[in-house]
Amino acid sequence: MKLAVCNEFFEGWTIERVFDYAAEIGCDGVEIAPFTLAPSATDISTKQRGDIRKAAERAGVEIVGLHWLLASPPGLYLTHPDATVRSKTEAYIKALINFCGDLGGRVMIHGSPAQRNIQKGWDRAACWQYAVDIFANCTREMENNNVTYCIEALTSRETNILTSISEALKMVADVGHPHFQTMVDTKAAAAESKPHVDVIAEAGKAMRHVHVNDPNLRGPGFGDLQFASILRALKDRHYDGYVSVEVFNFKPDPQTIAARSIGYLKGILEGLEN
Repeated sequence: MKLAVCNEFFEGWTIERVFDYAAEIGCDGVEIAPFTLAPSATDISTKQRGDIRKAAERAGVEIVGLHWLLASPPGLYLTHPDATVRSKTEAYIKALINFCGDLGGRVMIHGSPAQRNIQKGWDRAACWQYAVDIFANCTREMENNNVTYCIEALTSRETNILTSISEALKMVADVGHPHFQTMVDTKAAAAESKPHVDVIAEAGKAMRHVHVNDPNLRGPGFGDLQFASILRALKDRHYDGYVSVEVFNFKPDPQTIAARSIGYLKGILEGLEN
């Protein structure tokens, strides 16, 4: 297992500074929210992409990949009945996949609940198929960039579609491509009707990434969720991907969030080795 931090809670920091600090606290990688770099990934030039990649290399950390994919620019919507909106969304997802590949990232996490909710009056089955079709149309870009695109199950408080690991796995099956898989988010998994270890077991080989956070929206070790059994379950399944700290409460400050969260996880992992 490798440890990473997401960059969006380092508000006001340059990405280069985030890379350096992540390396300082012993992270293996940094996961990037594209909107923190530019309103649209298409605004980021080839040179800038190369500079970002080189900065990570200099710091000695990997760029894990991308998340918070559709937060910006405005007008994107995965399940919208309007074909023009869906076409714009598909084109931007393809642009993001190419951006991820340019950075050397290997995973993309699709959460973006506000851009996938099924609105009143929309046909649920049709909306599901819209999402399947968009993802299926992007698989060539995923394959060409060696990027695994992971659909994220979120809670019913955040969205009304893809609210369980079983639904995420159905989406994976419907898209039917090895570069389209799923992941586990510990905050979201806490809302399921089964323990985290069972969610991890159900996700199985389709689980290609893990976000760690407490249901209180803070980092691991900042709340009541106990992560020892979660990390043990990952270890028992020989999971060798990234465990990435993602938070939604940015207090007290990025250094404290990152250092304490990574230190907490490292302590558990060291205990599992003994």
